[in-house]
Amino acid sequence: MSSLVPGIERALSDKSSTSNLKIEALVFTRLVMASNPPVVFHPHIQALTNPVLAAVNERYYKVTSEALRVCGELVKAIRPELVQSPSFNFIPYVQPIYSTILKRLTAQDQDQEVKECAITCMGLIISLLGDQLKRELGVCLPLLLDRLRNEITRLTTVKAFATIAESPLKIDLSCILGQAVLELTTFLRKANRALRLASLGTLNALLIAYGDKIGSSSYESIIIELSSLISDADLHMTALALELCCTMMKDKRHHSYAGVVVKERVLPQALVLVKSPLLQGQALQTLQGFFTALVQSASTSFDILLDALLSTARGSSSGGGPASKQAFHSVAQCAAVLCLAAPDAKCSSIVSMLINSVENSLGQDATQLLSLLCLGEIGRRKDLHSHINLEGVIIRSFQSPSEEIKSAASYALGNIAVGNLSKYLTFILSQIDNQSKLQYLLLHSLKEVIARQSTDDAGKVDFKGTDVQKILALLFTHCQSEEEGIRNVVAECLGKLAILEPGKLVPALKERTLSSSAFTRATVVIAIKYTIVDRPQPIDMHIKPCIDSFLMLIRDEDRHVRRAAVSALSTAAHNKAVLVKDLLPALLPLLYDQTVIKQKELIRTVDLGPFKHTVDDGLELRKGAFECVDTLLDNCLDQIDPSSFIDPYLLSGLSDHYDVKMPCHLILSKLAEKCPSAVLAVVDTLVEPLERTVTTKMKPDAVKQEVDRNEDMIRSALRAIESLNRISGDASSRFKAFMNNVVKSGPLAERYNAVRHESDAVVTGDIMDMS
Repeated sequence: MSSLVPGIERALSDKSSTSNLKIEALVFTRLVMASNPPVVFHPHIQALTNPVLAAVNERYYKVTSEALRVCGELVKAIRPELVQSPSFNFIPYVQPIYSTILKRLTAQDQDQEVKECAITCMGLIISLLGDQLKRELGVCLPLLLDRLRNEITRLTTVKAFATIAESPLKIDLSCILGQAVLELTTFLRKANRALRLASLGTLNALLIAYGDKIGSSSYESIIIELSSLISDADLHMTALALELCCTMMKDKRHHSYAGVVVKERVLPQALVLVKSPLLQGQALQTLQGFFTALVQSASTSFDILLDALLSTARGSSSGGGPASKQAFHSVAQCAAVLCLAAPDAKCSSIVSMLINSVENSLGQDATQLLSLLCLGEIGRRKDLHSHINLEGVIIRSFQSPSEEIKSAASYALGNIAVGNLSKYLTFILSQIDNQSKLQYLLLHSLKEVIARQSTDDAGKVDFKGTDVQKILALLFTHCQSEEEGIRNVVAECLGKLAILEPGKLVPALKERTLSSSAFTRATVVIAIKYTIVDRPQPIDMHIKPCIDSFLMLIRDEDRHVRRAAVSALSTAAHNKAVLVKDLLPALLPLLYDQTVIKQKELIRTVDLGPFKHTVDDGLELRKGAFECVDTLLDNCLDQIDPSSFIDPYLLSGLSDHYDVKMPCHLILSKLAEKCPSAVLAVVDTLVEPLERTVTTKMKPDAVKQEVDRNEDMIRSALRAIESLNRISGDASSRFKAFMNNVVKSGPLAERYNAVRHESDAVVTGDIMDMS
């Protein structure tokens, strides 16, 4: 910084400096200050402050606005720690900075960008230096309130008030607090979504910091406005609205009153929301906190609220159409946190009631399903071993004729095991060995145990070394199962366990790529697929050196193993392309080979007596290979030679089965956009397979499903044709004739025009997003 500061000073202070040079110097200063510790700048604050404040008073608005942004960084730097005895004496700089920003804040005839930057900067000054500006607060806070009432500057001011409210200095806002809360409350009904979101956040911050100074009438007004924001139409806004409700109900001074109003106004909306199939993520978590806060506010009886919650799922299955699977899971999670907020004795009685409900609700699928899910959610968060034979009750539910009940029982058993590994994990492992008919469901329970690997506070898994060894021995034994469903669950368990124990699992999986059993080889390759997630993990450093051992099984003699390797390559290319980029020169020829129709090896004829049926064992493999190429085009295009792929492999795919043609049409569209010259070189040869597809006519006795599939295929081909038409120009007379004689005339013309308008709308939308 000692070398840089003189240059910054000269750029800002020299009379010969152009506006562009000043802007560049200010942007540089802001970025440097934002990305380095404040202590780095303390020796240079004096040298930087004067030229920056002078730049705030420049006439050119771009210089001024950038200087105001630098002022914000200066304020953060001079007082990074809000303590009584700071290491740096910031007091001499408070008044000069405040006075300069105040001048800009009060000015009327200035650019919108300058106004917004001045408001933001003043918010930072008050939040970080407000205890040194007690006299001045009576001037600047009403000014900010005035800007809050101005339609042009209100959004920026809302955010500035959030910054002030979050300050640990507890700035005295008494002169404007009531009016500010009133204005923010009215913003909750505005059409501007960004304004509503910002207002929710700011109100929450104000209520946390100044709840004891805000009257009950303001609380009621806010709650009334919040009730209209809670729906699945905007889950982000719903989460913020529910969080604000929780803040009001937790306020010791108003919690009882707020709870009563929330119960009347917001609870009905919350009970509708919990049934939504869209509910997930932060909104679901906040909704759980909402129900807990409502009970703790003492405005709603625990029993009444729990019954209303459980009835929500049961009622929607008996009337008004069946509840969604997500609705049952959402209700179960909310009911679980509600039970855990109750005294232990009450929680225990609820668990007993749920166990009885599972045993005695035969024929009442909704009740049994919900009870099992609730037991699982409670068991994940609390040890339920005191309830005798709980595991036996759940195992008996595995015999239900309903697949949903079986799945819920499997989920419940796995989650209950999370609450007490020492008891229930041993039970699950022994049952897998002893109950051959229930292995699939029990393995799903084991998968739940492994998957709950410290993902959140509810359900923290801490495997012992002996646990891992037992699980591994069992899983590797079942790698050779003849049931594909069991092998897939085993692979997922191995993959998720590998994320927990990469040092043990990755070498063990690699060793089994040499197994004599094709099922085992396929299973370990699929397991590796589950270890490659889209965020950095410690396992990445274990996988990268040996991933070729798994992916090179794409040349295995068994088609199941090759299909697993193609799937793993596709996942790696999608989530972590860096793992496979260096291997692509060797892998791509092998991958392309999987797209070829292998008449002798993989297509067979089955004699069914009166007629013969052709079985294509290679169809799924070809489809997966083309889908993998599609992924590689998105993330590894620099490693692909499009010309060697288009002819013959893509051409072959365009004449293949319906399931193969669909990804091939997508690939063709992408290649037309990303590699137009390679596509134009062979555009004549593309005409024939595309023409056969779009002119396909169904038999008169075709069923509706076949007709719909054919229509989808034609639309897919027309989208690819439109992509070619965008780049073709007059390059190919054959393609031009095809467009004029087949696509743009006759029965296809209307469908093509619809596809073209759809394509134009997408392009226009992309341009608008970029702008």
